[in-house]
Amino acid sequence: MSLSETILLGTIAGATILIGLPIGRIRRPMPGTRAFLNALAIGILLFLIWDVLAHAWAPIDASLASMHAGHGGLSRAFFYGLLFVLGLTTGLLGLTLYERWTRQVASRRTKAHDGKGLEVDIGPRGWSAAKRLALLIAVGIGLHNFAEGLAIGQSAARSEIALATLLVIGFGLHNATEGFGIVAPIAADAAPEDAPPSWGFLLLMGLIGGGPTILGTIVGHGFTSAAVSIVFLTLAAGSIIYVVIQLLGVGLRMGHKELLSAGLLVGLLAGFMTDAVVSAAGA
Repeated sequence: MSLSETILLGTIAGATILIGLPIGRIRRPMPGTRAFLNALAIGILLFLIWDVLAHAWAPIDASLASMHAGHGGLSRAFFYGLLFVLGLTTGLLGLTLYERWTRQVASRRTKAHDGKGLEVDIGPRGWSAAKRLALLIAVGIGLHNFAEGLAIGQSAARSEIALATLLVIGFGLHNATEGFGIVAPIAADAAPEDAPPSWGFLLLMGLIGGGPTILGTIVGHGFTSAAVSIVFLTLAAGSIIYVVIQLLGVGLRMGHKELLSAGLLVGLLAGFMTDAVVSAAGA
């Protein structure tokens, strides 16, 4: 399969993230609806953590099994394990430090602007907490989708057209739910007087979250690298874990524990149902 055809497949898989983004423009949600939307996003992201870490650990597990069978040494497993730890640490602690820095900068800009504690909307540092959280989710999902793009590109490069097509369908379904996961914090945090996020903002989130799928197909079409996959998958896992911690805090403050559990369950099941399509392809 040619590179242009491979890029088309990646574009189709990545573009479906746009389906769920308009949910972020919902205004006047009832308290129960807000709690359920927040919980649904948590469920989707929890599935992604499992999915990402399972794929990131697979090369390490395979290397250890190969060593046990006498077909390799410990060095490869150690190298992959080191990448796993570094990626996960960078993704989780890196976003923690970044979020603290943006809050400090936003606070200084606010005081310098008028001294009244009013928020100044100057780029991400001036966005609301919900918008900044949506950005962090989009970044984490984008890292994850780059790794998915690698799988599409690699199968297309081997002319495994049926496998590549099924991967596009499965990952496309994944991305449709991920788009909702990005904007759910905005919808859940909405107040009646708040202006909805602009279409430009939603498209930017879609580009950050879905665009790496296309880039991944290009890279995957050219070469295969377990190390690259581990790095991007663990970076994604670390960043998504950070976001889930934030969303859980929001959900607990909202109350509605029954809705929190129900929404989390629905999100998890939605993730596993879409993953079943990919598993049907034997990937």
